[in-house]
Amino acid sequence: MTEGTTYSGFVALVGKPNVGKSTLLNSMLGVKIAPISPKPQTTRKRVRGIHTEGNRQIVFVDTPGWHEAADAMSEYMIRQITDALAEVNVVLWLVDLRHPPTHEDELVARALRPLKGQVPIVLVGNKADAAKYPEAALQAYAELLPGLETRMISAQNERDAKALRDEVLALLPEGPFFFPEDYAKGDQTPEEWAAEIVREEAMKRLKEEIPYSIATKTEEFELRDNGMFYIQVNIYVERENHKPILIGSGGRMLREIGAAARKQLEVFLARKVYLDLQVKVYPNWRKDPEALRELGYH
Repeated sequence: MTEGTTYSGFVALVGKPNVGKSTLLNSMLGVKIAPISPKPQTTRKRVRGIHTEGNRQIVFVDTPGWHEAADAMSEYMIRQITDALAEVNVVLWLVDLRHPPTHEDELVARALRPLKGQVPIVLVGNKADAAKYPEAALQAYAELLPGLETRMISAQNERDAKALRDEVLALLPEGPFFFPEDYAKGDQTPEEWAAEIVREEAMKRLKEEIPYSIATKTEEFELRDNGMFYIQVNIYVERENHKPILIGSGGRMLREIGAAARKQLEVFLARKVYLDLQVKVYPNWRKDPEALRELGYH
């Protein structure tokens, strides 16, 4: 165990949808713990990532993208963000330097305003390598909440991510570790991770409304006598006519999703996996608070 003074804190990653929060978290940890896809709102729950280095421990909190709440699901996602900010010691506010600020960025700035001066807030301009005028874009974002420290990075660049992580380590207040030094990098259970990986792979492949109307839940997770994991995950859609789209012609789409998810899970579990995917209809689950609880959003 670490002896002497220790430093620790919760560090929230916030921003509008699809600005690279989960990509940055994975890069800073050096391992994938948060699902990522090109679709906005891939992250629905707070995901905690733990980094311990010497006498310092960061508990990163990846949050859903800030957006206007339209149903029970989106209200849940906004609560995940506000709950994270209530217990935070440092905030990393991510913005996309390829585009000017939008209304959603203004919503983030408004939510962070009460924290200014209370905890360190760093405005992190992401995708600097792909932006045409990154400095001008960062300045436009900085004007939404003046006086913040600013950084420009590419979240996929390990050197950028490590440099930012080192800066965050220096900002931590004195305090005890929240997790043992040898704790895993993330706090999700294997069952939760399996469901999230399946949802991630489905979101990558589905179009229009369907990616946002699916939910996944692990129903069975068992290490069999043959040394293989049997994992059964239900994929829920809201409408009967979504089901054949998710399954695909001759089951092709579902097989693609399963093959890609199984590949990730076998790396994660270091064992062979038999992944059994079942597609079910749960009408209007996004609008039903009880349905959200049943599906793990609580």
